[in-house]
Amino acid sequence: MQIEMSIKGLMVDPVTNMPIVILRDKEGQKVLPIWVGIFEANAIALQIENIATPRPMTHDLLRNIIADLHATVRKVVVSDLQENTFYALIYLGLGGDTVAIDARPSDALALALRTRAPIFVEEAVIDHAKTVDFSTDPHDAERLHKWLESLDPDELGKYKM
Repeated sequence: MQIEMSIKGLMVDPVTNMPIVILRDKEGQKVLPIWVGIFEANAIALQIENIATPRPMTHDLLRNIIADLHATVRKVVVSDLQENTFYALIYLGLGGDTVAIDARPSDALALALRTRAPIFVEEAVIDHAKTVDFSTDPHDAERLHKWLESLDPDELGKYKM
């Protein structure tokens, strides 16, 4: 089952200093942190803050190409989690058909923001993410799990990178 979610904010992981995109469902019951690279986080942050760039970024270019081909981004789905790596699909509407394109979640999310497409996450991904250790150091993993569990969903949007 797919759960519709939205980007609640961007944070920096206090253990790894890597950016995290925080997804949250409409009811505020489910939260999914996705670690991304700094450049990917920047592409998402610029769009969240409505900051225009002097030249199109890659995700703007992709949006423009999709529009020029008379296609639409119907939705993006964080579809899988394997070996600590998230996977996503971009669903395009093209000529009455739907085409699913494999993508990194950060790229799919950046494109969804630019096209105002809905964001979904497979429920199994959310469930599986709760049991995954994203750190190789057991001490860091424990600190990270405690930090994630202590996050107040209502405060997530207030954090900036």
